[in-house]
Amino acid sequence: MARSALLRPDVLVLAGGGIVGEAWMHGVLAGLEDAGGADFREVEAYVGTSAGSIVAARLASGRRPPRPGRTSARHAAPGFADEVAADDEPPVSPPADGDAGAGAARSPVRDGVRDAARHGWAASAPLTGAALAISAPAGALARAAVLGRAAGRGHPLTQLESRVARWGARFDGRLRVCAVDRRSGRRKVFGAPGAPTATVAEAVCASCAIPWVFSPVTIGDREYVDGGAWSVTNLDAARVGRGTHVLCLDPAAGLGGRDRRTAALRSALRLASSLEIQGLRRRGAHVLHIAPDPRAAGAMGPNYMAPSRAAPALAGGYAQGRRLAAA
Repeated sequence: MARSALLRPDVLVLAGGGIVGEAWMHGVLAGLEDAGGADFREVEAYVGTSAGSIVAARLASGRRPPRPGRTSARHAAPGFADEVAADDEPPVSPPADGDAGAGAARSPVRDGVRDAARHGWAASAPLTGAALAISAPAGALARAAVLGRAAGRGHPLTQLESRVARWGARFDGRLRVCAVDRRSGRRKVFGAPGAPTATVAEAVCASCAIPWVFSPVTIGDREYVDGGAWSVTNLDAARVGRGTHVLCLDPAAGLGGRDRRTAALRSALRLASSLEIQGLRRRGAHVLHIAPDPRAAGAMGPNYMAPSRAAPALAGGYAQGRRLAAA
């Protein structure tokens, strides 16, 4: 393991993963800091997607990751958790696609909505083949067609926007936040050159706007949704060159569950991440990709939008981070 990439990366890429993935990423970073002497507030650049955008914005604002034992269970993941019902079920409005009635046959869109509610990231990726053609024009069109069904649905991310705004993070060249233009199906990287003007709080909410679960976020005259609909990791959005050290935390790579749909989703997301990693390595970057280890994955459980799993995930990530630092 390259310790320079682990403890002193040039770029920190933080992927999607819902409430539970957010808590795990906080825990891993805190464990690495406490056991390895790292300070992830000093990283040169961040790329955040969905839950990862919350973690990235917190670090960019100069705040350290929360530690287990010093954080209430409710705020083990200090972003999504305020937006989700306390009974562990995220708010979902199913699409009116003709087969949403009781006893109706299941459809890909209906299944995708259920997966979005349970996993909390990559809501449309399994429907549009993002793992096979992440940036192909046909993929963007298919993605836009699926996302079009989410128009006006979901709950606003009001509390998340207020919380991130209080952190005071700014787009100063270090932070990049990935979201998807709902109408075109294409990615926008807020904070990158030529990106639409937005506050960090607006961009984070856009990146976290899981279709059907949370409302699309309007920035300018466009609506944006979860960056995981393009890619869970968005590694290719990182600024890299020869010799750049990249650390990617990817909670989705440890997704639990043995049913066929979850297994297929897990395989597709892993393939997409692998392709992006290969792309960065061809550009000369050193990439360290970290997924939940078996002990952390057991603490996280199969439902990445379950608030009750945030505190165990934070503790599991913290323990994993300490193990990584000691290896």
